[in-house]
Amino acid sequence: MTLSAEQEPEGIRAVNASTVEGHRFRYYDFAMAAFCTILICSNLIGAGKAATLDLPLYGPVVFGAGILFFPLSYVLGDVLTEVYGYARARRVVWAGFGASLFAAFMAWAVVTMPPAPDWTGQDALAAVFGQVPRIFLASILAFWAGEIANAFVLARMKVLTKGRWLWTRTIGSTVVGQGVDSLIFYPLAFLGVWQTSLVIQVMVTNYLLKVLWEIVLTPLTYKIVAWFKRAEGLDIYDTTTDFTPFRTKV
Repeated sequence: MTLSAEQEPEGIRAVNASTVEGHRFRYYDFAMAAFCTILICSNLIGAGKAATLDLPLYGPVVFGAGILFFPLSYVLGDVLTEVYGYARARRVVWAGFGASLFAAFMAWAVVTMPPAPDWTGQDALAAVFGQVPRIFLASILAFWAGEIANAFVLARMKVLTKGRWLWTRTIGSTVVGQGVDSLIFYPLAFLGVWQTSLVIQVMVTNYLLKVLWEIVLTPLTYKIVAWFKRAEGLDIYDTTTDFTPFRTKV
């Protein structure tokens, strides 16, 4: 398989994903840890708040506060698929799924525990984390489906484009993945909690902002991908990969 000029050919070997079993990757574990951290923090801290930004010449724009950070997980997901292949990206998605389940359980358990008689923070804690289980349920379902779709589209486009035009697959996969994510997350998380019009407004606005974020961060994505590929010395193509989402084996 021929590498394109985009992919920094010096010191990088193009390989099929099925031929790298047992290869010792230097930074894969760190990328997985970063991905899970961003995912949990974005959902735990920012997902439940609707924020407003007053834009010049346009007026107020309502968006979910987590939009500022959650898209970083999609950028990192793109990097993982591009550098390590679909199977390893899928493994990271399942790791994030499990971590999110634990965070949701812990939030429910902590809020549900009877407070000490002299502790006065229960109402504030319940106000902040009381709806977290519902948000997390919606989030992990949307996240799982969206990230799997994102990884699949990117991996298939990489093979079809023979590794060229990285921007087409990072943006294209985000358009699909974030669309799946948004259509699942916002109705499940907020219908009946927010007004329906607000749910739709935030869903559409956040989707567009996430795609815009991906476009804005494209130069950074190029640099991160190039750095990881040089560090690992491989450029992985999913030419014979089993794309089933229901497994964690690589």
